[in-house]
Amino acid sequence: MSITTLSTINEQLLKSIGVGIAIVRFSDLHFYYHNKAFAEWFGDPASSDVVTEIVDRLREDARTALQDTGRFTTEVQVKPKRRTLVIALTANLAEFEGESVVVVECQNITRMRELEQMIESYSNMVERNTRELEREKERVEKLLLNLMPRSVYEEFKTFGVVTPQLYRNVSVLMLDFVGFTSFAENTDPTVTLGELNDMFTAFDRISEQFGCERIKTIGDAYLAVSGMPEPAPDHASAVANCAVRFIRYLERRNQSHQHKWQARIGLATGTAVGSVVGVQKYVYDVFGPAVNMAARLQVFAQPMKIVAPVDMKFDLIDAFRVTEIGSYDIKGLGQVELVNVEGNLTLAN
Repeated sequence: MSITTLSTINEQLLKSIGVGIAIVRFSDLHFYYHNKAFAEWFGDPASSDVVTEIVDRLREDARTALQDTGRFTTEVQVKPKRRTLVIALTANLAEFEGESVVVVECQNITRMRELEQMIESYSNMVERNTRELEREKERVEKLLLNLMPRSVYEEFKTFGVVTPQLYRNVSVLMLDFVGFTSFAENTDPTVTLGELNDMFTAFDRISEQFGCERIKTIGDAYLAVSGMPEPAPDHASAVANCAVRFIRYLERRNQSHQHKWQARIGLATGTAVGSVVGVQKYVYDVFGPAVNMAARLQVFAQPMKIVAPVDMKFDLIDAFRVTEIGSYDIKGLGQVELVNVEGNLTLAN
């Protein structure tokens, strides 16, 4: 093969496109030709250890591929100066003047690989941020679901507002602890908070069991409803069941805890309005005749007793022990006939 013939290859053209070229004999991988770009990256084939390594790689990895398909590709890293370069190497088997030769084409893909790494890093960052946003979304959703019923939350999430709704057939439970103010004044706040958290958590589980919705707590007061926002034909029985279980839970808790708690509970049935109140600090609240009556009636209950208006008697008498306790003058409501509500012995568990 004529070296002069090979030298006619346009060196300037190869350099301008940033491609390193070498031509080697297939039989023994002897270099016939290399251009300047190839030498800049790998050194002089006659003396470069890097070229020797490439030749060894071609000998070990490429010979079978070149024989089978006539083509072999790989990537190598070189460090001609201080910076490590990534070179894509493509070897093609060809015939020249009756002899098998390997045309080695080399391209500097360092920048491409750096961009790929940057894109991958950015993609990983976006993925992490997305996961964090999803977790934050879940935390916000969980918080809002603690502030409002799910159906109200779905409306708020979809439209950004909640339309006030009048519910005509709901029942309300209002619980208040006896002697809480004195206890709070004479007890470490951490202990007080722990006691309330323990009891309110149990109340929440009981409320959920009977299909009631805890609306809010105000200090030591606990307000729950049934029949809103989802209709419930047995709303009166639902709040009565919750009230009975609240009392039983406290009785059992008092047997094993240092601090003994007693509560008064008022029940009422009637109409109520439910809506999200506030613009920046959201809270779902209910108000109306049923809420007012339940709040007023709990004052007339004896400790660990449940009081309801006589109007609820006919909804509860089949499943509860209902005892009339007389007529009372209730502020804002006038004379109201009241009853005590207790669970049947057959439902003691």
